[in-house]
Amino acid sequence: MELHIKIIGVLLIVLGLIHIIFPKYFNWKAELQSLSLINRQVMMVHTFFIALTVILMGLLCLTSTNELVKTTLGKRVSFGFGVFWSFRLLIQLFVYSVHLWKGKKFETFVHVIFTCAWIYLSVVFITVGITSQ
Repeated sequence: MELHIKIIGVLLIVLGLIHIIFPKYFNWKAELQSLSLINRQVMMVHTFFIALTVILMGLLCLTSTNELVKTTLGKRVSFGFGVFWSFRLLIQLFVYSVHLWKGKKFETFVHVIFTCAWIYLSVVFITVGITSQ
């Protein structure tokens, strides 16, 4: 499981860094213009903190792999991460509209990749969390 945690660490850091392109890719300058200043700023601040959280989660996986897999506290943290990513999977499947990706080649590809990623993260973290020492 240590190898999976390290792979996840790298994936999470990359995922966190991808957030840097969100404002330009999603054209937030124009798209968010109709929002009030507070809503625009909440969107930007929350995106920053989501990215930071994901990067820190990845760094924890890379720097504390052994502890996450072999200690009681680490297993609890891993289980919590598993719950977190399981909820993200549910949102991917049941909150985002199929109209965002269905019938669109690139968007469907991204939807499938992220669905698989959320499954992988959920399964690995929950498995680590419930496995006895």
